[in-house]
Amino acid sequence: MKKSFATACGGLLIVALAAGCGTTPAPSAVRSPARSAASSLSVSRPATAAPAGITQPSGGPVPAGFRAASVTFVSTREAFVLGAAPCRHAPCTSIARTLDRGVSWRGLPAPGVPLGEPYTSTGPAAWGIRFATPGHGFVFGNGLWVTTDGGEHWSAVAYPGGAMLSLEVIDHQVLVVTARHGPDGLTGWTLSRRALGGGPWTRIAALASNSGAGGIAAQAGVAAVVDGSSVLVTSNGGLTVTKHATPCPAAGSPFPVVTSVAAEAPHGLALLCTGQGYTGHTDKTVYVSGDLGATWTLAGHPASAGDGGMIAASAPGHLTIATTSAASWLYYSADNGKTWRTVVTYLDGGQGWNDLGFTTTRDGVVIHGHPAFGDMLGQLLLTDNGGLTWHAVTF
Repeated sequence: MKKSFATACGGLLIVALAAGCGTTPAPSAVRSPARSAASSLSVSRPATAAPAGITQPSGGPVPAGFRAASVTFVSTREAFVLGAAPCRHAPCTSIARTLDRGVSWRGLPAPGVPLGEPYTSTGPAAWGIRFATPGHGFVFGNGLWVTTDGGEHWSAVAYPGGAMLSLEVIDHQVLVVTARHGPDGLTGWTLSRRALGGGPWTRIAALASNSGAGGIAAQAGVAAVVDGSSVLVTSNGGLTVTKHATPCPAAGSPFPVVTSVAAEAPHGLALLCTGQGYTGHTDKTVYVSGDLGATWTLAGHPASAGDGGMIAASAPGHLTIATTSAASWLYYSADNGKTWRTVVTYLDGGQGWNDLGFTTTRDGVVIHGHPAFGDMLGQLLLTDNGGLTWHAVTF
């Protein structure tokens, strides 16, 4: 199955017209199918004002042709977007910042490494961004870079090694999923943590192979990550973790398999399991839990179009799934997964999604396509009604 380059609960905002309310037009040129890889789908939670003494940089113009790869919101209006734009001298990685929820943007410096993606980039590369406050943020990939002055300066810092696939800041702790590059792809999946202010990394758990591909789901102080046929859940930034079995077998076992988990504040989880299908389609099942994974209830079955997918929650009962095959779709449920509607369809050759997530019960974000693949759009979408409709943002 094709993997979606996406993660739930990363700070993002997106809006595209719902299929039933005026379908969003497909891109003028249909792109050829491209590979996509899982990345963190987490959302940086709304934060307070910048720490005392930090002057937010005014920035400069956003480079012409800027395309988004990853996004993080630190309030309902302030966001940082990692991406790239054509330039004469590589690397062409850039960061754009908005203070008015995408109405206007300014360009900021980025770490001096190329934009990449976790499954194919083995050298220095970046593909994700998360900010804990308007001043304190991270860019991650095959390396980790930190800023404490709102993106004016970036410094490389120690990290667990390999490919950093997902990063979220929960309860003053930095949680990461990493894996090592091997001859057959990524291996040795691990969940680790360290204090937000720095210090050594502590390994929390070794994850079942490829099971952390859905990234860390985070909402209202709760974080969850898939571990084979189980889900790991923490409410204190990973200082303690509870492991619960799911109704789906582990990756590599007979279908269905656990594909993605979403946190529904304050005690809920939603689970997307993917079963065997046919070309461009997979059987999808959603389970929900009201006790952070201790027990599960069958919710419903989203449409079969799309290989696997990523699930996120805007509010208890309101769920969104991003999935792709020869096209890219967003599915939405307002009744905790019982019924689903297709709200976005792009006939795009399989551009896929990244960083699906919600910062409030209404505000959400996702990126359509990834510019690490040369022909991908890197389009930022926002929603302000919990995932029912979406609109594209212009940089």
